[in-house]
Amino acid sequence: MPRVVRIVGPALLLFVALACTFAALRFGGGADPEPIADPGAVVRYGLPVAKLLVNLGAAGTIGALLLAAFAMSHEKPEFGLALDIAAAAAAVWAVASAAAGFFSFLTLYLQPISLDDRFGELLAGFLTDVELGRSWLGTMLAAAALTVLCFAVRNQTIVAFMAVASALALVPMALQGHAGNTASHDEATSAIWLHIVFAAAWLGGLLVLVLSARTLATGRIVPLIGRYSTVAIVSFVVVAASGYVSAEIRVGTLENLLTPYGSLVLVKVAVLVVLGVFGVAQRRYLMARMARDEGSRRFFWWLIASELAFMGIASGVAAALARTATPQAEVAASSLTDATPAAILTGSPLPPSVTFARLFTTWNFDLIWLLVCGFGIFFYLAGVWRLKRRGDAWPALRTVLWVTGMLVLFYITNGGVNVYEKFMFSQHMLAHMTLGMVVPVLLVPGAPITLLLRTVRKRDDGSRGPREWMLLAVHSRYFAFLSKPIVSAVLFVGSLWLFYYSPLFRWATTDHIGHQWMIIHFLLTGYIFVQSLIGVDPSPGRAPYPLRLLVLLATMAFHAFFGLSLMTGSGLLLADWYGAMGWGTSALVDQQTGGGIAWSVGEIPTVALAIAVAIMWSRSDERDSKRYDRKADRDGDAELEAYNRMLAERAATRIRP
Repeated sequence: MPRVVRIVGPALLLFVALACTFAALRFGGGADPEPIADPGAVVRYGLPVAKLLVNLGAAGTIGALLLAAFAMSHEKPEFGLALDIAAAAAAVWAVASAAAGFFSFLTLYLQPISLDDRFGELLAGFLTDVELGRSWLGTMLAAAALTVLCFAVRNQTIVAFMAVASALALVPMALQGHAGNTASHDEATSAIWLHIVFAAAWLGGLLVLVLSARTLATGRIVPLIGRYSTVAIVSFVVVAASGYVSAEIRVGTLENLLTPYGSLVLVKVAVLVVLGVFGVAQRRYLMARMARDEGSRRFFWWLIASELAFMGIASGVAAALARTATPQAEVAASSLTDATPAAILTGSPLPPSVTFARLFTTWNFDLIWLLVCGFGIFFYLAGVWRLKRRGDAWPALRTVLWVTGMLVLFYITNGGVNVYEKFMFSQHMLAHMTLGMVVPVLLVPGAPITLLLRTVRKRDDGSRGPREWMLLAVHSRYFAFLSKPIVSAVLFVGSLWLFYYSPLFRWATTDHIGHQWMIIHFLLTGYIFVQSLIGVDPSPGRAPYPLRLLVLLATMAFHAFFGLSLMTGSGLLLADWYGAMGWGTSALVDQQTGGGIAWSVGEIPTVALAIAVAIMWSRSDERDSKRYDRKADRDGDAELEAYNRMLAERAATRIRP
């Protein structure tokens, strides 16, 4: 039965996806002839078909690498087969990206295909000078590199990095299409990237299970399905949330659901619901029976084939939607005739002047961090609940601190500070200091690594799950080096100065990808620094408490000096950005306010850290004293007696003539 499904499943996926692409293009008008400059039917239909193959190739690559890194055993044939599938899928991804780039060139330049120098120069200029061309070229090169690596690499750690790289390779695609140059550009880009990455993991993982079904032993099917099921549940949530955000941006009102674009969106929603039902059936009814019932296994594989067919519907409709006109007009704020300087610079209208109340009543949601915080709270509470169920204790204070830290992170990345930070330096600095100091001070005492190690089951089949990957990271020499207080302090303070006095500051302020990098960087450097001082999670080595306090005091001094330099400075950072927003107030005064925030908001958590280190030092001394007293009671204080005898012998030696 797996042999039949291994052929029927992928064939159904491809056939249904192609059929739905053509049907959706006809229905939505995505391939209708252009009234003035028409590139021809081959190009009009070839471009969405190429994009469909790009999506399927990326799905196969991401799904195979994900399962190889986190679900499959590197000691079994399944691991090598998954990498072979990833290599083949990446090759499809690369070739399809080249075709999509070529069709995009023909769509824009309307040039007849020829072999002369002029055609080659135009194509080269498109691929190197035009943003869309560079996007497809970068995607093709990334996919080609992954093809080679998947053939050459069999190291499980490198495979995990390749899985991350394959997800990042989809960033250029997220910047295309309906995400480009609108006032909702940042939200649309995040939603599209999340949508295609997690849809790829969902579809690709299922496809890999089908293609490797013959290689899997009977006893391997159930655990692999269980691990994939976790990926599918998370992917379902992310795909649903990102799909809603994308639809909200492009469809707008409910009336627009009756348009061709809105109707195709409804088709995707219906397919998502059906796929959710498939997932419930697999997890709740089939997985427990598959280990003992041959009939259940047979039904499962045919259910998988049907699921692939529905995923083909979603893939085909998605490819057509990218070429279908949206009912919600996509007009960049900077292109309006009455655009303000802020709209020209940021692509968004200038918000009302900042007040304390508006910081807590206005919102600018970032879907990536909304999901990170939501999953962070959910999985932490699920771990605590699992401990409670088996009768183990977990300090309530740790839970409170973790949830509070996640809520603060949610507010900083989605609340009023996120509304104003790209317009005002002071709000940017408030976000920076909170991400780097306040949030880590709350999250680190929550001991998430300890909770994970106590709640996630150990694997004994040669695969690496979250527990195995975490242990590998914690015991690595890289973490041992970074977790040293001096190293983490240099990284924390040094990156502060390097960031603001290098082009990184402009990139993080003006570019959405740079902004996401900034959040991740400040969170990680702050977390590692706080972990080196007061962390309770496992660490390769613990520095003595006097050294921790000394490093903390030095960090306070550098932090204070940085804040004072901004408060007293007369040079404006990013003058052509913050100085041109049109608030009607002094940008230099706002920058000096930001310096005060860097000094005050940065120093308050530092003082709290110093108090925490002092308390931990005191408790450590108390524990050492109690341990010594217990040892003395057991052996009659033999150590002290031996020390006294040694002193007496030395004294006698000096007195003896």
